Amino acid sequence: MITVLRIGHRPERDKRITTHVALVARAFGADKIIVDKDDEKLKNTVERVTQKFGGNFTIEFNDWRKYLKDYNGKVVHLTMYGIPYEKKIRELKKEKDILIIVGAEKVPREVYERADYNLAVRNQPHSEVSALAIFLKDLIPEKKFYGELRIIPQEKGKKVLRIPSREECISLLKKYGADERLLKHSIKCSEVALKMSENCNVDKMLIEAGALLHDIGKTVVKGIRHGVEGYYILKNEGYDEILARFCSTHVGAGIRKSEAKKLGLPDMDYIPRTLEEKIVCHADTLLAGDRITDIEEVKKYYIEQGLEREVPRLERLHNYLQKKCKKDFMELLLLNK
Repeated sequence: MITVLRIGHRPERDKRITTHVALVARAFGADKIIVDKDDEKLKNTVERVTQKFGGNFTIEFNDWRKYLKDYNGKVVHLTMYGIPYEKKIRELKKEKDILIIVGAEKVPREVYERADYNLAVRNQPHSEVSALAIFLKDLIPEKKFYGELRIIPQEKGKKVLRIPSREECISLLKKYGADERLLKHSIKCSEVALKMSENCNVDKMLIEAGALLHDIGKTVVKGIRHGVEGYYILKNEGYDEILARFCSTHVGAGIRKSEAKKLGLPDMDYIPRTLEEKIVCHADTLLAGDRITDIEEVKKYYIEQGLEREVPRLERLHNYLQKKCKKDFMELLLLNK
């Protein structure tokens, strides 16, 4: 647990600087910030950012002297009067609980005496925000954040992916006339996909939305073209390519370009590429309506439909996901009980 303790906060003067301390703490991987004076506006800002952009970062208000007295982990005080932080960073990476103190103007001497380490990010006057950012960047491996909004890095321009909520996905299905059977299948597919992804480092919010919307094209057409029709629906609704691809890549174990051409499908990529796409694709494969099947039953169905040549790809995807997700998918059958 990495906690940042902000002392000397003055709500009337330090609104921006303490907000920046909190946002840096969150963005660079800390778990929590303690601020020594109540500030409801600061709390709302931090919680709103966490909700939108993801993570489990929290903010609390507490008397810093009491908190510091009761703290049991290692205490680091960032100050230009300390020794270079590089001398202790390797040692600190082995610690389980660390409290990082950043002050405003004058920090009481008792902080210097209580700290296990007084560390400097350069022995020169500069911002506590920059010191905290540099120190945390070296202390904590980069975290992935999964919230309502995702920043998609671009060399030029900017791109933000918005993930629709469960309620928004279901409302969209109903808007396009999804019947009860399709709704039940879509909801079960999201449950199976999330169960499959429990042990994976994946974007679970994206998986849930992709699984809920993967068959929206069936409101337009029932055949193999429903994947591409769903892709077009989501694109026309203003959703990003990343979400729309769950529709076009979930059919079978993916459709090869040569096969797509024979089927008269548009020239697109129908193969699930990301781990999230593969999970949703296979979750759908393991369902018959809203009933969970096993891989042997699916293989038998493929053979009966004259799709024997697709069975090896199906098996490869199944084995890959069991290994990647560290899960025996037979456990999924328990969802039906």
